[in-house]
Parts: sequence; C-alpha cells; structure tokens
Amino acid sequence: MDGIITAVSLSATHTMAKPNQDSIFLVTGLGVQGDAHAGATVKHRSRVAQDPRQPNLRQVHLIHAELHDELRDKGFDIAAGQMGENITTRHVDLLGLPTGARLHLGAEAVVEITGLRTPCAQLDGVQPGLMRAAYDQGADGNLVRKAGVMGIVRRDGAVRVGDAIRVELPPAPHQPLAPV
Repeated sequence: MDGIITAVSLSATHTMAKPNQDSIFLVTGLGVQGDAHAGATVKHRSRVAQDPRQPNLRQVHLIHAELHDELRDKGFDIAAGQMGENITTRHVDLLGLPTGARLHLGAEAVVEITGLRTPCAQLDGVQPGLMRAAYDQGADGNLVRKAGVMGIVRRDGAVRVGDAIRVELPPAPHQPLAPV
C-alpha cells in the first residue's frame, strides 16, 4: 500500500510546534521553503554551535501519524506539527526504512532519508513525559527512537495533504537508520 500525507507544517522561527499548512514547497538541497531549518548547512541551533559549516542532513522532518495514534492511546494530546515535523505520513514504515531511501511525495518532490531524529527535552515542553514516550526498547534490548526521520530534498515540489507517498529503496545492501 502506498503511503499518504496527512499533514504538512512549517515555522519560520525555531519553535517546537509547526503550524499546519495547506501545502509546503520543498526546495532541492535546502528543505522546506520558509521553514527555520531550511538551508544547505545545518540550522538546528545545537548543531550550529558545534560547527555551522556542517551539511544540513535535517532539512525535512517526517513523522508517521501512527506515532501520534500511539501517543494519544497513552494519554497524550498530540496533533500533527506539534512534535516539530514538516510532513506527517500514514502507511509508511518510516523507522524501518534504510538510509538513502527516497520518498516520492506528490507529483514531483523527492526526499532522501538521512537518519533518525533523536527525541529531545523540548518535547517535554509540549507535554510532560513526551520525550520519554518517544523512545522504546526493541526486542533485542536496543533503544528505539520513534520521533520520526530526517531527510534532504533531492527534487523540488509542492507537497499537500492527501498526496501519495511512494518509497524507492536504495541498492542493497541496506544500511539501517542511525541518528543524525
């Protein structure tokens, strides 16, 4: 089953929550037009402090709507955009994708997945305990980061609620996602 986009969001300032939009425009090599995290070099403030020249592997943040469902079942009042994501998806196993997978979003846009988002303490500012709830423990005992994935824009395009998502896997062997 192809995935679907359930929400698109952006914020021109460095805020956790990003207001939902009717559509967003993805710009090759930069990210979401008008979003504070758009740029060829890193824009996340903690990473800028480390080295502002590093490439921006976090141009677009995607979260699966199924995580929002899970969090609501645990008593959190979470809506699309509140966890800082630009694109909310459904029916795509984002966390199970390999590094380099490409998501074809709508008619034109393409985002290449670079890695996992590490849940941060700012989530507790949205709702107490949200950061902890965005982690889990896998069957192998390893830590599972559930707060979505990050990517870079490989092809321009408008992205809207209701747009289809097609997954293109990279050539094997596949590398599992790691935090970026």
